[in-house]
Amino acid sequence: MKKYLFTAIKGIAMGAADVIPGVSGGTIAFMTGIYAELISSLKSIDHKSIKWLFKGDIGRFWKEINGNFLVSVFSGVLVSIFTLARLMQYLLINHPIPLWSFFLGLIAASAIFILRDVKKWKTGHITALLAGVAIASWISLVSPTETTDAWWFIFVCGMVAICAMILPGISGSFILLLMGKYAFMIVAIKEFNIPVMLVFIAGAAIGLIAFSHFLSWLLKKYYEQTIALLAGFMIGSLVKVWPWKAESLVYEGIFHPVLPSHYKTITETNPQLMWALLFATIGIAIVFAIEIIAKSVRK
Repeated sequence: MKKYLFTAIKGIAMGAADVIPGVSGGTIAFMTGIYAELISSLKSIDHKSIKWLFKGDIGRFWKEINGNFLVSVFSGVLVSIFTLARLMQYLLINHPIPLWSFFLGLIAASAIFILRDVKKWKTGHITALLAGVAIASWISLVSPTETTDAWWFIFVCGMVAICAMILPGISGSFILLLMGKYAFMIVAIKEFNIPVMLVFIAGAAIGLIAFSHFLSWLLKKYYEQTIALLAGFMIGSLVKVWPWKAESLVYEGIFHPVLPSHYKTITETNPQLMWALLFATIGIAIVFAIEIIAKSVRK
């Protein structure tokens, strides 16, 4: 029980990271020493373990998938997510510029640290990085602030976002942000919107089972190229989290980044530049602190 209690506490730390774009739950899992067991447990949910479930041998199935460990981790993750959802919604509504600046610092610093894993730059690495920047920038600029609320899209968001949990360096919230569903899911969790959460969880479950083997293979076979692509996604997404935006004069519902001075002119509101710089710096400092701790843990 003591072991699983500590595992749940580590899950709480992972959940807190996954609520915040730019901080990876996978990184926290790596820092706290449960990353390898988490990947191994997720990969064990396959046709071999599921056959025991269909045979009615629940105990064998539970043992095969390391059920106690998975329940401990994801219980902690859920507690953290439900606890922080209210805070995130409050900040999004009442203090958007400092919050987006904080996210900006987190994501920018995370991208820099991820790129350090590329030891020797080759043409393939540079191509992957530029492709990631181009794709994420394009999505950020042309996608509307609000995407469809259809259940199929929520399902897809769950599938894609959950994969970030097994990718150190990229967070599920970052994926939701890129897909225009971060604020929507925060509100759904805060208001306990059961249908939306169930659809998202179903997508997440399918995503974990379907992609855990592929991502594990991809990171093993093409680790540096994958890292470069992910870093490119993060750099390109900075357009999405830029604190000062104005609605396009051509396309309704499309917002593009503007300078703080221009934002002040068109909105006649304070751009809060000093607060933005402060919280961006705090975001950068947090990533540096996490990386220093992670380095000491690796040693």
